[in-house]
Amino acid sequence: MKQEQFLTFYTKEEAEDLFKKYIKDEPLGEEEVSLDQALGRIISRDIVSPIDVPYFHRSNVDGFALKASDTYDADEESPITLKLNNEEITTGMVPKLIVKPGTATYIATGAVIPRGATAVAMVEWTEIKDDDVLIYRSVAPGENIAYAGSDIMAGEIVLRKGQVLTSRETGLIAAVGLDKVYCYRKPKIAIISTGDEVISPGDKIKEGLVYDSNSRIIADIVRENYCEPYYMGICRDNEDELIKRLEKALEMDMIILSGGTSKGVGDFTYRIIDRLGKPGIVVHGVRIKPGKQLCLAVLKNKPVAVLPGFTTSAVITFNEFIKPIIRNMAGAFREKKKTLFAKTAIKIHSYGGRREYMLVNLVHNKGEIWAYPIDKDSGSTSALAYGDGYIQIEENQEMIEKGKKVKINLLSENYQLADLIIIGSHCVGIDMLISILKEYGISSKIISVGSTAGLMAASRGEADISGIHLFDEKSGIYNIPIVKSFHELALIRGYIRKQGILFRKGDPFSGNETLEEIVRRTIEESEISMINRNKTSGTRIFFDKMLKEIFNKNGWEFKNVYEMIPGYDMEAKTHNGVASSIGFNKADWGIGIENVAKEYDLGFIFLGNEHYDFVIPKNKLEYKPIKTFLEILRSKIINSKLKKMGFIVPDNIGEILVE
Repeated sequence: MKQEQFLTFYTKEEAEDLFKKYIKDEPLGEEEVSLDQALGRIISRDIVSPIDVPYFHRSNVDGFALKASDTYDADEESPITLKLNNEEITTGMVPKLIVKPGTATYIATGAVIPRGATAVAMVEWTEIKDDDVLIYRSVAPGENIAYAGSDIMAGEIVLRKGQVLTSRETGLIAAVGLDKVYCYRKPKIAIISTGDEVISPGDKIKEGLVYDSNSRIIADIVRENYCEPYYMGICRDNEDELIKRLEKALEMDMIILSGGTSKGVGDFTYRIIDRLGKPGIVVHGVRIKPGKQLCLAVLKNKPVAVLPGFTTSAVITFNEFIKPIIRNMAGAFREKKKTLFAKTAIKIHSYGGRREYMLVNLVHNKGEIWAYPIDKDSGSTSALAYGDGYIQIEENQEMIEKGKKVKINLLSENYQLADLIIIGSHCVGIDMLISILKEYGISSKIISVGSTAGLMAASRGEADISGIHLFDEKSGIYNIPIVKSFHELALIRGYIRKQGILFRKGDPFSGNETLEEIVRRTIEESEISMINRNKTSGTRIFFDKMLKEIFNKNGWEFKNVYEMIPGYDMEAKTHNGVASSIGFNKADWGIGIENVAKEYDLGFIFLGNEHYDFVIPKNKLEYKPIKTFLEILRSKIINSKLKKMGFIVPDNIGEILVE
């Protein structure tokens, strides 16, 4: 079947205007809600207090209600004596006696002020003596009294329409005696996932299948924005089933579908929508990246959005196009995006011709914020989970220079800088250390970029800690000779990892082969393939060194390695990524550490030990979270944990090797 192409690519603004021509971008009405169900709702009317608060003149302290003028000469040396009235006023009772000159009545906090009283003397400045009370301090008129209406007056607007009700607002509403409020009706948003490849979380995964994370993310964004999500399940690639699902979904206020936008052979969602009613599809194709496949439609006056299947594309298009609409439907205030400015840590290239939304991690250094682009595709869920925000790159912009100040749209309103920024080579050992740090109240952010990039980030002051394992070919020593050339850095002894070949046990290797034998078989047998590590990682440097020796020995030119070894160009950024690919039969072998081989129940052929050490900028060694990190690293408990994980722990772990 021939694939169709997008009919028209609109700009973001053009797409928004076209969509809004056919929909009601406004609240859907109101309903009366019981106060005990109103938390998180948006009120549709101003709330006016029907009473004064407090409703009566009230005492703010335990003490004695009296006339202030009786106390003007009182002090600690010469107390004033007043006769006690035969009444004690407690909360909830109405006083019967009038306070006359020269008398006082005991009163509890929150109780009604008796007639005649003009102030309350705190009990701490009084003393009862027989039928009298001694006053050791003068009080001014009105002292320690809250007058009726002094907090809220009857007829006063206490909350204005459009206010989201938190516990503070519901408490205020209760304080003025209301048990019901008028709120905007919550829009009901139908959510449908589409595709034969999509399965529910909890189902058993198989090759070619993906878990339905999009519906979970979209449903929770819908809920976060004051609407009610209605998940209608996964719809297989069956036209009749999809039509039935859509007809049921039209009972809701809006329909969100995930997948089926690309105009490929198997994507027919957009075609069915266009047949179900007019105007049908009003936008299919927007000049943005990611998310060019976005499809916007209207069926029976109900807005319909078909989001791209890849997670990042789906979330960005939802946030940019759909979230403002559902917020208006819910009666929410216009959202003010939380933003900040940062400098680009590296030169950023864009495709041009499309507005691009690039996810970034943020790092603070010397009072400035630096943005690191997240090098993951639009199908990445982790990029959204761990990213701090995104840069918006305009259509006519193809490059942003390093150090350029850019606006960052934050992904979370609760963005906080981590206590420690760890940039470098990934290791399960440092994952464990970070978990321990969290128990000490120290938060961390990991950016896995490899040893070389981590070293450079530390040298620029962007990383607080960098895990590295860089082999110096001249000396045959790990890390020390390399870090010595960076005068601003200190090197801390870490632990030793066993590097080797990871493979499925008995498939296709026995475990007795040498690296050269495995390389030769991979070259000769086309069905065998490997998975590599990223170029700047210490593991890749280690592997390439050994591989070059094998190529030289056999008279092969290393420049042909990509053509000769299937999978050499397929890169994983972590040891777990290598192991996972082998475990799921996406590759047959790769280079990694023994710990991960055990974790994934893979075979392991030892190739050599490597030192995984920590680089820290010298000017950060006295930083409290760094000192805590070093204390933990040197502790016996952590040493024991590292050994149990399969690492070799040297006696001088935590020692400064280069300073």
